[in-house]
Amino acid sequence: MRGKTWATGALTGAVAIATMTAAAACTAPPAAAKPAAAHPAAAHPAAAHPAAAHPAAAHPAAASALAPPPVTILTDTAATGGDIFISPFGDPGVYANGAEILSPDGKRVIWFHRAPAGDEDTDFRTQTYDGQPVLTFWQGTGFGGASAGQDYIYNDRYQLIATVKAGNGYSADGHEFLITPWNTALITSFANATANLTAIGGPADQAVIDGIVQEIDIKTGQVLFQWDSADHVPYQQSEQPRPAAASDPWDWFHVNAIKVDANGQFLIDARDTWTTYEVSPRTGKIEWQLGGKDSSFKIAAAKGQVLDKAGEIFAWQHDAEGHGDGVYTFFDNDSAGIANTGTNTLVDLPYSRAVTVRLNVRRHVATLVSSDNQPEGAGASSQGNAQLLADGDLFVGWGALPYFSEFSPSGTLIFNAALPVGMDTYRAYRLPWNPAP
Repeated sequence: MRGKTWATGALTGAVAIATMTAAAACTAPPAAAKPAAAHPAAAHPAAAHPAAAHPAAAHPAAASALAPPPVTILTDTAATGGDIFISPFGDPGVYANGAEILSPDGKRVIWFHRAPAGDEDTDFRTQTYDGQPVLTFWQGTGFGGASAGQDYIYNDRYQLIATVKAGNGYSADGHEFLITPWNTALITSFANATANLTAIGGPADQAVIDGIVQEIDIKTGQVLFQWDSADHVPYQQSEQPRPAAASDPWDWFHVNAIKVDANGQFLIDARDTWTTYEVSPRTGKIEWQLGGKDSSFKIAAAKGQVLDKAGEIFAWQHDAEGHGDGVYTFFDNDSAGIANTGTNTLVDLPYSRAVTVRLNVRRHVATLVSSDNQPEGAGASSQGNAQLLADGDLFVGWGALPYFSEFSPSGTLIFNAALPVGMDTYRAYRLPWNPAP
């Protein structure tokens, strides 16, 4: 039986921050540009779904002129390799929430987009669209639950050029907005449904929240691919306890990432099943799954590496990503809470970490080869990411904790920064950005 430990109350681990480095707010972004030129046809073989309506790009609403939160630099021995991209979120009466670019050392605000009151920006980063560098982010409400929003693409003049919405009656969720090499968008959504759980000892009419993945044609809004967790994953694979009442929605899957693996397959990550799924973009079939109750792999740890108390590499994880040659990175929360609220926390390690895993698909072995632990020894009960940089460094956003860090390939902490207590950033990235003059 897999071990689990309950800890009463919210698990944040945030330490008091004594000194903050002031960060000046930037002006709001310019007005939207004209729509981008037509794109060449995508080279993606998935069958097309019925077209979804796609209005012209709509500019995000304006917001108040509060400054973004200050950033405290705790460690900096090698602040190079690109600007820092965060989406600070917290008490909107103190600091502005939004999408923010910081200088490589984290001390200067390069650009800041203020989210309107009540909204949150997430997954802010640079990507490539139609061969050009762009900025992308999600903006909406209810992030982490029954969210509603849409995704935005800005060009290198900070002008809005496209808005992406979910199709087939769903609303885009802020966990993922990924532009593929063939210029389509991969997005996530949450769907309310009712499930008969009598086969696993539950009610016949349990309210559930299913995970939806869509591939969207950015030009037209057409849904090219759709995947519903309820069609492919048994409910008994969930690690999230069922609510006491059937009418309370059970967030049994909680999709939080969709990536393109090195072999062209889709990697779908589910926090509440402790599992990453390799999925065919043509058929939706699960090719293999790592972690959780029905893993395709035997779990192993390299010398000096530690599995959690459940004998797993990760639990409640985020941001699964493949890098080729069987190498994958994950943000291992190893901490969660009832209904993903962060309260009555379920932990299998006392700290969160970024992990690197090597998969031997032929032998069905997954080996934890390295891990970078949260520098303050704290656990993030939600959110987080681990970005492998070109030089082998790992840039980590600590999710619900107000930190973002960088580690060398040997595991040395070379950069660490903190937002004020009460603020967080869903993900954090270090990326090259050269805006037009």
